[in-house]
Amino acid sequence: MTAKSGGGLIRVSEMFGPTIQGEGVLIGLPTVFVRTGGCDYRCSWCDSLHAVDSRYRDDWTPMTPQAVWDEVRRLSGGVPVMVSLSGGNPAIQPLGAVITLGHHEGYRFALETQGSVAKEWFADLDVLVLSPKPPSSGMETDWWLFDSCLEAARGRPETALKIVVFDEADYAYARAAAARYPQLPVYLQPGNHTPPNGDEADAGIDMDGIAERMRWLVDKVTHDRWFNARVLPQLHVLLWGNRRGV
Repeated sequence: MTAKSGGGLIRVSEMFGPTIQGEGVLIGLPTVFVRTGGCDYRCSWCDSLHAVDSRYRDDWTPMTPQAVWDEVRRLSGGVPVMVSLSGGNPAIQPLGAVITLGHHEGYRFALETQGSVAKEWFADLDVLVLSPKPPSSGMETDWWLFDSCLEAARGRPETALKIVVFDEADYAYARAAAARYPQLPVYLQPGNHTPPNGDEADAGIDMDGIAERMRWLVDKVTHDRWFNARVLPQLHVLLWGNRRGV
């Protein structure tokens, strides 16, 4: 059911930090980011097309696990810190060996994925954030594959749901997903529209729209007495917009 992928070259879109984690269960925590290239989804509102769209593939650097790890250590100054494995969909990359190298030196690892590809090394993570994509993304969730990701984790990492919400249909999807996995804490995030051309410049950030969706989402969960849901913004977007490397 799971795919083995612990070694081999890793396609890296960018590595940066330490900076704060901007969203979800680890919001505000100092973190080094390893953003891989490539994704099996193409969400309509993707805010990281430079790590998703194949037109950017020449910008993705094939790196050995050791080379990735050496750069993490350089960025962190050799001081153990949380390492976020993101994308794209980082689950399609062979990241298991990087996790092993880091754990030997006291680093911790978090991964966020939509839950479409399961890997055995999920069980070696410290934090697993599963972020199924709601209707506004234009994608459909295969819950069997999603369940495979949970099975691969074997209950070892701290695991949470994180769902982006733009509208009523997304909210209903989030409620249904949370009901399907009542054992998982759920984090809701108001959607962040990006320009149709995929430009990630600050000018494309609809700050007023994000704030309006945030207020609407807070009102929804409190009105519905959904008191175990946590509503959080994308803190990094509020601070820096959609700029890369922050």
